[in-house]
Amino acid sequence: MIYSSPRHSGGMTIGGTGMNARAQRVDAKAEAKLARRSLISGRLLAFLALAVSALVLRTAVTSITPLLGDISDDIGFNSTIVGVFGMLPTAMFAVFGLLTPLLVIRWDLERVAILAMVMAGAGMLARAMVNDTGSLLALSALALGGMGIGNVVIPPLVKRYFSDRVAVMSAVYIMGVQLGTAIPPLLAVPVADALGWRFSIGMWAIVAAAALLPCVGLWLSRRTATASGTETDARPTRAVAGTRLSRTSLSWGMAVMFGMTSLITYSMFTWLPRILSDAGADKAFGGSMVALFSAMGFIAALGAPALCARVYNPFPIVLVCVAAYLVGFAGLYFAPMSVPVLWVILVGLGPSTFPMALTLINLRTRTQSGASRLSGFTQGLGYTVACLGPLLFGVLRDQTGGWGWPFAMLLVAVAFMVTGAYYACKPRMLEDLW
Repeated sequence: MIYSSPRHSGGMTIGGTGMNARAQRVDAKAEAKLARRSLISGRLLAFLALAVSALVLRTAVTSITPLLGDISDDIGFNSTIVGVFGMLPTAMFAVFGLLTPLLVIRWDLERVAILAMVMAGAGMLARAMVNDTGSLLALSALALGGMGIGNVVIPPLVKRYFSDRVAVMSAVYIMGVQLGTAIPPLLAVPVADALGWRFSIGMWAIVAAAALLPCVGLWLSRRTATASGTETDARPTRAVAGTRLSRTSLSWGMAVMFGMTSLITYSMFTWLPRILSDAGADKAFGGSMVALFSAMGFIAALGAPALCARVYNPFPIVLVCVAAYLVGFAGLYFAPMSVPVLWVILVGLGPSTFPMALTLINLRTRTQSGASRLSGFTQGLGYTVACLGPLLFGVLRDQTGGWGWPFAMLLVAVAFMVTGAYYACKPRMLEDLW
């Protein structure tokens, strides 16, 4: 097993009530039984559910942004509404990141994953049929809410079904997220030119429907196994769920690491073309640099999970990301058009801490209930902070007339990120801190 070192998996010492400890022992026992299965037995359906669901988690965002001009001309809304569309994804990811652990308590991971795909698919399909701005926003929020739920439930599902292959499956689903981010904007305009913007934004509901099938199959399979007694229902009890993650430095470290990484990433997505155009680049070059920045995420998705799983404390990897940020930001500020490709590559490698954070959710928890709660806390608070990044970057630019203060804001974010990462990377388990 990738995660079998005694240093990683020492004896469990959990404080709290007897109910808390008993619930976690049941949780760990159920997952240990799953971990003893062969790689194939009973897990092909889980693999398909995770891999295809990951493709859905950004499609509602990147399929519509290239077409907002066309949609505005047809439906009629101003630039303020365009800004609302820009902030809506992180806002919905934040809200549903905090709500999803409560849904897991009431139902279970598989049923919550089904809800996520239903919301995402229904929202994407229905918004392609509306003729007013309010409905477009509301249905976009529905789709994004489903994706926010999916963001949170996938890491604990990896923990439940692939506890012996955390790094591999983390790379698989993070790569799926990257593909779901990169492919829709490439197809959006050509499809809209051929078949209209409604078809272009609505067709991605097919991916959600494709993900729904294995999710339903996985739920039925687990329900049957639970009813027959071959598996135990490992949902967290309310005693476990009531434990406050806000009392642990690990939880806050994860949230800060994830949130600051997301803040920097969304700021760069929004403002990198403007930074380069002010330095003399044309719009096409700015767009190509955003694509390059996005492409670096594929390298991070392939490498970061494996590195996290193979080292006792992955904090030195974070320091390498910090160095990449610092050199890249310095280049973009002082000499943006000298070697812009190099600067963008370096800044694009900095967010490798994003897949690291998602992988650490599983590596710093013993049970799927712990992973579920830590995932919700990390992503809920993290995306709340990320909402502010592009807005503050633009406000500082408008107020000062230059890029100095906006880049200073990014440096502050890097400082917070590395501080959070220090606590997130320390080799300890969340359940031992309750």
